[in-house]
Amino acid sequence: MPRRIRLKQFAISAFAGIVFATQTAPLHALAADDPTGMKPDEVERFCANIADAARDRRYALQAMELEKLKGEVDERIAALEEKRADYEGWLERRNDFLAQAEAGIVEIYSSMRPDAAAERLAEVRVELAAAILMKLEPRTAGIILNEMNSKSAATLTTIIASAARPEDPT
Repeated sequence: MPRRIRLKQFAISAFAGIVFATQTAPLHALAADDPTGMKPDEVERFCANIADAARDRRYALQAMELEKLKGEVDERIAALEEKRADYEGWLERRNDFLAQAEAGIVEIYSSMRPDAAAERLAEVRVELAAAILMKLEPRTAGIILNEMNSKSAATLTTIIASAARPEDPT
């Protein structure tokens, strides 16, 4: 076996033995029992020499772990950004559809006979009925309100008036 390999093996086994043995005995006691014949100052020098390398290796391992974690966080951020873009696209399509449907509903109610429109609006949610009436031409909305029973017309008029108010007076 070449001398260089034997020295490396000795250094590794000595380091492992020192690390294990230092938990139970001081370095000078280890050097006295050492079968390799190392003097206490050599053991201390050896430990001092490899301390920097061990610390550097620990730092390198920590840096690699941090880089790995950073990569995982970046992947998660990218996935979240992709989801956010999907949701924004879906929301935009939904809003476009609602705007088109709203325009279609207003057109439908404006072309209905006033008595039929009044009857239908009395059956839908009050907020929706008020929104539809607000989008109709004032003359058409007035005719439809005229065809409704007085209680429904009053409720819708109150909602429309409060929506038209620029700010809450209270």
